[in-house]
Amino acid sequence: MLYLTIMKTMRRICIIAIGLCTMQLTGYTQFSDSVDYYINFAGTGNLNRTNTGTTYLLNNAMRFQVDKKKFSINSMASHVFGRNPNLKTNDDFLATLNLDILKAVQKFYYWGLAGYEKSFSLKVDNRFQAGAGVGFTFVDSPSANLELSDGFLFETTDLGIPDRTGRTSYQTVRNSLRLKFRFVIKEIFRFNGINFYQPAISDGRDYILKLNTNFSIRLYKWLNFTTSFNYNRQNITSTENLLMSYGLSLEKFF
Repeated sequence: MLYLTIMKTMRRICIIAIGLCTMQLTGYTQFSDSVDYYINFAGTGNLNRTNTGTTYLLNNAMRFQVDKKKFSINSMASHVFGRNPNLKTNDDFLATLNLDILKAVQKFYYWGLAGYEKSFSLKVDNRFQAGAGVGFTFVDSPSANLELSDGFLFETTDLGIPDRTGRTSYQTVRNSLRLKFRFVIKEIFRFNGINFYQPAISDGRDYILKLNTNFSIRLYKWLNFTTSFNYNRQNITSTENLLMSYGLSLEKFF
């Protein structure tokens, strides 16, 4: 009953969202000469309660961006926690810091990245990555953005289970290919994503795949109804997770 009530409530929110957007929207705020900072918090999740128990997933993420003429800094931290009636399924933390150079003044730009990950579902006790590369912006406008970047990352990892070669700790260099996109439709709907494919240079079977896609309906100038799709795979240990959640996100340009 609780699950059905939640689903009915979410449908009402969607209907209200469309109505509010039609009446109040004047366009998504963007960076400009007087707007240099952006902050976003998304709290999403799902819940299923049955006679055998409750299954739930909480997916929270915070993003902060500084945008200047010749460089931009993007930071992100997320935490996913999940449990079913029998055991814990997720306790996953990810933090990244990304620097883009000359991205706002030319299509060809340079980037640097540092990231830390700890994932119960992927059996990663600790993973640190750092590296740099180049990128190219195909489209960049208020309604559309499409970027492709590539480079190399040094990685050191501690695993919670042995990989297919018997290792629980290793260092490697990965090629990091990233596809980033954003599309805004009629100043109401937003579809955006960041996807990574990271194979090890020394072993093509050792790859990391991260797919992150979000769909948002604008409720107000700082409030969105958001659905998120996340898929992660670590091939060297044959571990993966698939997360689908919905909730609200708050954002502010200043």
